[in-house]
Amino acid sequence: MTISLESILADAGDTVTFLRNQQVGPNVYPGVPGEFSNWRDEQRAWNETCVLFNQSYHMAELMVEGPGAFAFLNGLGINSFKGFVPNKAKQFVPVTHYGHVIGDVILFYLAENTFNLVGRAPTLNWLMFHGEGRSDVTLTYDERTAARPDPENRRHYRYQIQGPNSAKVIEAATGQPAPDLKFFNMCWMEIGGKQVHALRHGMAGQPGYELMGPWADRDAVHAALVEAGKAHGLTLVGGRTYSSNTLESGWIPSPLPGIYTGDLLKPYREWLSANHYESRCSVGGSYVPGSVEGYYLTPWDLGYGPFVKFDHDFIGREALERIAAGPHRQKVTLALDDGSVADVLYGMFGKDGLRPKFMEFPSAVYSMHPFDRVEKDGALVGLSTWIGYTANEGKILTLAMVDPSVAVPGTEVDFIWGEPDGGTTKPTVEKHRQVTIKAVVASVPYSEVARTAYAPSWRNKPD
Repeated sequence: MTISLESILADAGDTVTFLRNQQVGPNVYPGVPGEFSNWRDEQRAWNETCVLFNQSYHMAELMVEGPGAFAFLNGLGINSFKGFVPNKAKQFVPVTHYGHVIGDVILFYLAENTFNLVGRAPTLNWLMFHGEGRSDVTLTYDERTAARPDPENRRHYRYQIQGPNSAKVIEAATGQPAPDLKFFNMCWMEIGGKQVHALRHGMAGQPGYELMGPWADRDAVHAALVEAGKAHGLTLVGGRTYSSNTLESGWIPSPLPGIYTGDLLKPYREWLSANHYESRCSVGGSYVPGSVEGYYLTPWDLGYGPFVKFDHDFIGREALERIAAGPHRQKVTLALDDGSVADVLYGMFGKDGLRPKFMEFPSAVYSMHPFDRVEKDGALVGLSTWIGYTANEGKILTLAMVDPSVAVPGTEVDFIWGEPDGGTTKPTVEKHRQVTIKAVVASVPYSEVARTAYAPSWRNKPD
């Protein structure tokens, strides 16, 4: 008998306690070394020269094909599909019937009736559930490497070339001028004798290209990119470094899917098994709400307000129409005070008493879904959802969602680091004491390049 998420939650009692004590740490980045050189130089390379991200292993994929594929996807996302045609892509965001975000993925429109969605599992699981029993679509799931029995047998490889020299590397690899594509548009190119589907993209605060093709072509394409990049400072990026790039670009990668409560979502929880992401993911941090709904997020919390379009019917539309007028929390960057951070690090020394929670570099995230308190004069004014160090800025940054009253850049707030009561039972959490770190609200993205050079999007558009 298959154990469902619904039965797991019934047995667990309090869902917040259950999620906070899950025995898994942060998302893993398998398939590549933690560092090829060192994470400081690897971070600097995406700002100064160029990097090659190997994304072939850590994300799940879903192919959606068939005559009903367009309408199927259009009915599940907050995004408008007007003008959406093959060789374009978009950030695809579904919500529940109650307007809470399930996750976000990149949706590639590969060809007529053929779509590819790439990202964390919650969004793809939601689509698989709603696609069951339909005769007009075929859904093919390709699990990420860490959760599959045959890690060397995926459908696609996926590489990213990012940084100011990315166009030069593409030109050297193809023997042709780098294509002049608009943001999130796609084209075909030949690299290493292989046909490659290329997306104009930017991820680390710098322009670049995402490249994909059949798994069997991965080595030839990778070798050709490395060779082409030798004259342009191309640097390979390891898994340890990769997870920190979002601090500069401003994308929050960790919304907890808002599916753990609500009668309308009970059939979905009964469909989800004990092996699905939603049954195994962990929550961490200093924020402990009275109920799991305190972790649920709206599109506006994540800066996706501009994506919400009421030009089509989709699950959650009525709920979003009710809350569209706001007020909404605003996504910001928090720049942590250097002296306060130094106090935390200094607290690692000595044998007496509990130390502060250890702060890992470059990414200090220690659960799959981090939620830390942001306070002003002792009152909760927001939540931090990602934290780490960037060598390009020489700062510890967090990505946060705060009340409009404190969203103005320059506002001083407090960031609460560490879990209450000595911490939870996750193996990534040692016994520790909570500490308060001073912080200043800053723009998102923090990277000036990401704020000014990207095409109009959530990164540079007010809600």
